[in-house]
Amino acid sequence: MKYKLLCLDIDGTLLDDDKKISKRTAESIRKAAAEGIKIVLSSGRMPAGVDCIEKELGVECIKICNAGTYILAQGKCIRSERLSVETMLDIHRDFAIKWEIPLWIFQDKEWYVTGWDKFVDRETGIVPYRPEVVDAEALASRWKREATRPNKLLLAADPEQISVIYEEMKGRKARKERSYQEIGMACSADTFIEIFPWGVDKGKALLAVCERLGISPENTIAIGDQELDIPMIETAGMGIAMGNAIAGLKEKADFVTGTNNEDGIASALEEFVLTPKFAGCW
Repeated sequence: MKYKLLCLDIDGTLLDDDKKISKRTAESIRKAAAEGIKIVLSSGRMPAGVDCIEKELGVECIKICNAGTYILAQGKCIRSERLSVETMLDIHRDFAIKWEIPLWIFQDKEWYVTGWDKFVDRETGIVPYRPEVVDAEALASRWKREATRPNKLLLAADPEQISVIYEEMKGRKARKERSYQEIGMACSADTFIEIFPWGVDKGKALLAVCERLGISPENTIAIGDQELDIPMIETAGMGIAMGNAIAGLKEKADFVTGTNNEDGIASALEEFVLTPKFAGCW
């Protein structure tokens, strides 16, 4: 099959454990682009965190940001999905305050936090953006006046805490408590819970990109490693799991490649995408 679009997760997939793109992986993506394949970067990251990856690759990419809720093409927003301000406040009160952790709030290209801890500090060392520290109640009041809302929320904590928080949040959703009915959630790492509008995910975002480009999902490849990536793995014509992917994603994938530290993307592209003149020239 002739694939026309390549959709890549970033952390744990495109980047190795040192948050670097290997030379071989970068070259394989550039060669795929040279063959006319559209490149999509799909991440839980905010736009600033995806922009820097696009720049490093040196390839024009469509960027699915904020866990599929904010899509950019040629620098312009082509799709934006939002949570309610009430949901933001519920999650802040029920989880961030209870567990004494900051709530991360994403709106378009902006990032806000309700406090500063080791996880925020670490993220600012990865993403070239410094968040604004805000009071959630005051921000909610301002956004109500401005008739705007957040795209995505995130809770970061140690894995043991995240596991407990995740189960409690799923329980609230199952019981249809307050605004929890309107949320979807997934882990993008064992320290992160991403919270986004119900029915919005990386798979739906991939479909939106395919529709815009006139490409059938059957002619796409998606590669990822975490729970957040499962919908796009299921949506793509060829879903590929990294060797370091969680078991649940590997079960859904059509193929398992090498790990993010073993040029897994490059190996997959050589296997399924690059023509013989490009493959195996390392």
